[in-house]
Amino acid sequence: MKNIFLMLCSAACFLSCKQEAYKGYPADPMLYCKTVKKLNDVVLYNSFSPVVASRNYVYANIAAYECIAAGDSNFLSLSGQIRHMPAMPRPEPGRHVDFSLAALLSFVKVGNAVTFPEGVLMDYYETLKAEAAKAGMPSRMLQHTAAFSDSIVAAILKWSKGDQYAQLRSAEKFAVKQEEGRWIPTPPMYAQGLEPKWCDIRPMVLDSSSQIMPAAPPPYNMKDTASTYCRQVMEVKRTVETLTEEQKHIAEFFDDNPFKLHVTGHVMFATKKFSPPGHWMNIVGIAAKRSGADFNSTVAAYTATSIALFDGFIACWKAKYLFNTVRPETVINKILDPAWQPFIQTPPFPSFVSGHSVISAASAETMTQFYGDNFAYTDTSQNEFGIKPRSFRSFREAALEANLSRLYGGIHIRSDLEEGSAMGKKIGVYIMQRLHFNRSQNQLSLIAK
Repeated sequence: MKNIFLMLCSAACFLSCKQEAYKGYPADPMLYCKTVKKLNDVVLYNSFSPVVASRNYVYANIAAYECIAAGDSNFLSLSGQIRHMPAMPRPEPGRHVDFSLAALLSFVKVGNAVTFPEGVLMDYYETLKAEAAKAGMPSRMLQHTAAFSDSIVAAILKWSKGDQYAQLRSAEKFAVKQEEGRWIPTPPMYAQGLEPKWCDIRPMVLDSSSQIMPAAPPPYNMKDTASTYCRQVMEVKRTVETLTEEQKHIAEFFDDNPFKLHVTGHVMFATKKFSPPGHWMNIVGIAAKRSGADFNSTVAAYTATSIALFDGFIACWKAKYLFNTVRPETVINKILDPAWQPFIQTPPFPSFVSGHSVISAASAETMTQFYGDNFAYTDTSQNEFGIKPRSFRSFREAALEANLSRLYGGIHIRSDLEEGSAMGKKIGVYIMQRLHFNRSQNQLSLIAK
């Protein structure tokens, strides 16, 4: 009996020493960026639309953020700030949890649940756990961390089911109106209107999809060459016909078409790139590395930006299908030149307002709150697609260039861009006024200088 007692004491001492010797799972912000990129790649290869992609990112990032908020008293839970978000689980007393690992695991599991194919990210999930064990994390702590992560994941996924996404999978298709000035499908895909009921998705921070709306677009009028609408259509035609190499680069850099169809005779094939929300998720990663931000503030920046993307698309889609305006390609082909083509491919939804303009301006506002107004960086997001990088003096400058890229691409008239950009800025500002990620209410204090 005495020997058994001594053996138990020795084992307890060993476990205690091992626990004390463990220095923690490496809270590397670049590992979180790599993990977001894993989801980004799944979104890309499975051709999720931009609006659906924004949903994929937002729930995964919020799950990760709630883990770091549970373990770091400097960060505030979003429960209650997002009014319909329930209280999140807390770690059980006495159980040691590594909150950085919990954040990574939660991001991956939620990202896996909201995408397909089934289980696409679970090998990576197991790799994260294996690396933690390899780093010396005691098995009991690893179990407690995974269990806490699972509790957050379950709560987030249950909450997500109330946003109307599942119900909208069976929504009626958009009814095309054969009226002047109204949107009709465009070549080469002639695809039906994408997600016409997306405005019915529950926003995170906005009270409703119609809370922040643009001024009405100029009336359709191609008979009067002096009308605002006609002049703006002519500007699109003239711009595409006289593009400089720099303007072509800008249009290609922010094209962000997740599924571009190429048609040559009877041969058709598609190429894929990041959609606009995927591009901005990459920019957050670039900013995190450039700034030297720590793990927790990096998670917070991703989360704020993903919320801006999500709410931005919901409000934008409300405007798109409310005003239901025709694309310049359709007008130019019908009235001015049947052989004219835009420089980039026209996406399958109404023109006013520009989605990229809205979400870029909204994202730029949230990121400016985290990294500052004069944060210079080089965007290398498009390297993997053979498109050379571009450098910017600020996120707002990048958003402005993304805005203009749609004119250079020939897919939007100027009013689409101006009203979209103004709308997006208002959304970004509103989100950062409503949400507080750290207790000092100064997001910039989170970023390592």
